[in-house]
Amino acid sequence: MAQTTYKDLLDAGAHFGHLTRKWDPKMAPYIFMEKNGIHIIDLNKTLVSLDYAAQAIRNIAKSGRKIMFVATKKQAQEIVTTEAERLKMPFVTDRWLGGMLTNFATVRKSLKKMATIDKMVKENTAYAALAKREKLMMSREREKLGRVLGGISDLGRLPAALFVVDVKREHIAVKEAQKLGIPVFAICDTNSNPELVQFPIPANDDASKSIQLIVGVIGKAIEEGLSERKVDKEDADRKEADEAAIAEKTAADEE
Repeated sequence: MAQTTYKDLLDAGAHFGHLTRKWDPKMAPYIFMEKNGIHIIDLNKTLVSLDYAAQAIRNIAKSGRKIMFVATKKQAQEIVTTEAERLKMPFVTDRWLGGMLTNFATVRKSLKKMATIDKMVKENTAYAALAKREKLMMSREREKLGRVLGGISDLGRLPAALFVVDVKREHIAVKEAQKLGIPVFAICDTNSNPELVQFPIPANDDASKSIQLIVGVIGKAIEEGLSERKVDKEDADRKEADEAAIAEKTAADEE
């Protein structure tokens, strides 16, 4: 498990919350103090919450299920896209399309449409026969679909969990996950309601350094889970092969 220290969080500015007048009272257990009109997050509680979340998300990754990353705020988009792509996990960083989870059947149709356009362009058969205007319209539609759904193009079924950078901003995604019983891991700033998610991580969700640090820890945990799954599969395959070899030898000896 990736080890993060109190100093790492401090250096990343993870302790800086919002102005006191913007706080959500339900974040009170995670607030250490008030300074110059700003709430300061208790980083000791951040460490505990982060470790708990990392262990849980590692187990989900080990099971082979997908974890969807959601972060549409500017300072988090590139960080989350890079990490999700590295882990080959689905992500949404442009905008959350209402019903992306609760109306997944319709989303899958859009994904299929995107794949059909890609196939048509690649094979260049029916595409070449289209008029210039039709090609332009198709190109624009593909661009639009890619911008919103590109990060989930390989998602064949609902994800097993969500990792969200800003609970308040991504409230629609959180609400949809709640409705479907999908657990949510989330960075919760002092203006958020941590009770809306199963795995709140109290921290600054605006500073890029804070986001980078926490996304990195979560990403490392997922990577470890995937590695453990690979080792377990190799062990299982090896055991199966050994058993098959023993059975074959036994059969041969009996003959």
